Amino acid sequence: MTYQHDFKQSVQHPEEFWREKATAIKWFQEPKQILTQNAAGFYRWFEGGQLNTAYLCLDYHIEQGRGDQDALIYDSPVTDTIEKFTYRELRDKVAKFAGVLAAQGVGRGDAVVIYMPMIPEAVIGMLACARLGAIHSVVFGGFAPHELAVRIDDARPKVILSASCGIEFERILPYKPLVDKALREAQHQPNAHIMFVRSQQPETLDGPGEVDWAQAVEHAEPVDPVPVDAHDPLYILYTSGTTGKPKGIIRDNGGHAVMMKWSLGATYDTHPGEVFWAASDIGWAVGHSYIVYAPLINGCTTILFEGKPIRTPDAGTFWRVIAQHKVKTFFTAPTAIRAVKKEDFEGKLFRKYDVSSLKYLFVAGERCDPATYDWASQLLGIPVIDHWWQTESGAPMLANMAGYGLQPIKRGAAATPVPGFQMEILGEDGSILGPGEEGYVTIKLPLPPGCLPTLWGDDARFQQSYLNRFPGYYLSGDGGYKDADNYFYIMGRVDDVINVAGHRLSTGEMEEMVAAHPAVAECAVVGIADELKGQRPVGLVVLKDGVEIASDVLEAELVADIRAKIGAVAFFKTCIVVKRLPKTRSGKILRKNIRMLADGVHFETPSTIDDPSILQEIKETLAQEKVGLAFV
Repeated sequence: MTYQHDFKQSVQHPEEFWREKATAIKWFQEPKQILTQNAAGFYRWFEGGQLNTAYLCLDYHIEQGRGDQDALIYDSPVTDTIEKFTYRELRDKVAKFAGVLAAQGVGRGDAVVIYMPMIPEAVIGMLACARLGAIHSVVFGGFAPHELAVRIDDARPKVILSASCGIEFERILPYKPLVDKALREAQHQPNAHIMFVRSQQPETLDGPGEVDWAQAVEHAEPVDPVPVDAHDPLYILYTSGTTGKPKGIIRDNGGHAVMMKWSLGATYDTHPGEVFWAASDIGWAVGHSYIVYAPLINGCTTILFEGKPIRTPDAGTFWRVIAQHKVKTFFTAPTAIRAVKKEDFEGKLFRKYDVSSLKYLFVAGERCDPATYDWASQLLGIPVIDHWWQTESGAPMLANMAGYGLQPIKRGAAATPVPGFQMEILGEDGSILGPGEEGYVTIKLPLPPGCLPTLWGDDARFQQSYLNRFPGYYLSGDGGYKDADNYFYIMGRVDDVINVAGHRLSTGEMEEMVAAHPAVAECAVVGIADELKGQRPVGLVVLKDGVEIASDVLEAELVADIRAKIGAVAFFKTCIVVKRLPKTRSGKILRKNIRMLADGVHFETPSTIDDPSILQEIKETLAQEKVGLAFV
């Protein structure tokens, strides 16, 4: 079938389209209805179906004769380790660890928080939860204790899984003190804390509820897959919200499995037996979907990479992994490619390796700027494909779909809508905008399988965050436009959530922390363009009258505070003292205009501004401090 045929069918006859796609996975009980609406009016897929996601990832392939094929390759340049697991070996480890969890009282519908680095045990933990019908919630390893505590209180896990450390370049980051601090802050207390003790950071586990991973596995009995309903949650994944409180995105078992099975072939042109590598982290949606679930559900070999694009040991590490493991399809963030470009612009390290197995480079997580696209495509000589999706969707919404045969590539565009996503650009009044008109990026309901059905424990926030602004449409929160060929261009967030190296972070939350400093009268935190990270937060503060504090001292204190409460991923390093902030007559700070000044983007002075001269003051201050691409 052609892309045009499938897209048309998916939006005109969605039940027929997804009924056919659902036949590609093994159900324990076939769905009774393909598309329904629940009492809250939210759409749900595959009602009455029963399945088990871990079974689809492992046992099913053993039954099909793939038991001796590599399922997972662990490649860790930071520990100089490469370890391979066949489907049978991985199944056996998952079944045993499911027994460990079951012995701690974890069963169908219970939550488990996973706070781990990129090691095989993290994947084993995820799949063991799925095997039991439990709900895992992976928190990015190394996240600040406060953020972990917030997620513990929201998910209310029976068990926490962690490792004794992560490794950042050559630095050991002990995790136990972070978990211990989070547990002291959290109101909810899990039954057990199971830790995998790494040789790089030995730990003594003798506190209440502390369990040694390896010792527990020795005494565990393997567990068979537990059938669950299609609507049962597989996992919760938290994403930043504009209020500062993270939103718990739910992924259900049935719709997720169908989308994962279909998307790896349709979007990425990757099939059973082939090697797929998503250079992400399991703490993010990419890691869930395209390190763990989609490759394994599809019978592929997936790579779990513990390292960085540079300095582990150098900017050739991506190409070494691709050459050594014969990767066909590679997926990473533009930030990573920019880091490699900065270190090896001439491609000298690249030319050391035979990467002839590589057919596609997919990039996502932020817009791929034309300069990065040009460099990568010229270096690799293969299609470089920008595509767009969100934690909420769990799979691409815009893509140049390799499985259908590539369409022409347009630099700066995330290509055309994926079947199932009827995308529209809407104006402020909800009208559908035409080519070249910038507005809100939306998707007409129903969203296809695999998208969030609601938020964890908060239907009202789901409705308010995504559905109320334009009835009948899902609001993505991004702005953009489309062209005459229906290619979409995503221009960035329309709220105050910024994208730092693919991590969505709330500037509103950072602003609250800056404002809490005793010297600060008012402030604004804005995301400005950054050559390496895509965006980075910058704070502008107005001091309280009569307060005297050196600007460098204030900056250091605020940087340390945000690092302690959010973590290094916030990349908050710059805070500038200004006399006043630009505002509308109603008192709203013009954050967008501050950002545009720093980015060197032309704009008309808003008619609602209280005092236009303040913008010139801000521009001069940014130039003096050399903050923003416009002044570097």
